[in-house]
Amino acid sequence: QVQLVESGGGLVQAGGSLRLSCAASGNIFSINTMGWYRQAPGKQRDRVAIITSIGITQYADGVKGRFTISRGNTKNTVYLQMNSLEPEDTAVYYCKIEYTNTRMVRYDDWGQGTQVTVSS
Repeated sequence: QVQLVESGGGLVQAGGSLRLSCAASGNIFSINTMGWYRQAPGKQRDRVAIITSIGITQYADGVKGRFTISRGNTKNTVYLQMNSLEPEDTAVYYCKIEYTNTRMVRYDDWGQGTQVTVSS
């Protein structure tokens, strides 16, 4: 059993910033990749950014230069710093981890989602 606790969403004006956090705990041996995805109403869930265990990052084209993904010192926490937010960034943001549990079985798990609303 793995728990993902997300925080940091909210309402912000266009041009503002927010920082999302996601902390993973539970039956984890190692985390391979951590990432953020988002889903706007009526749309599919899209990848925003991911970071690997060795710090390699990838970003969706629409957020490059505005969003930064990072991992905390404990390596079980991932952050998404979002700057220059636009109304189009409005969505529910989900944390996802790809990990290996203590039985050496690989799993994916999702957080519960946090709402980000950007007003114009």
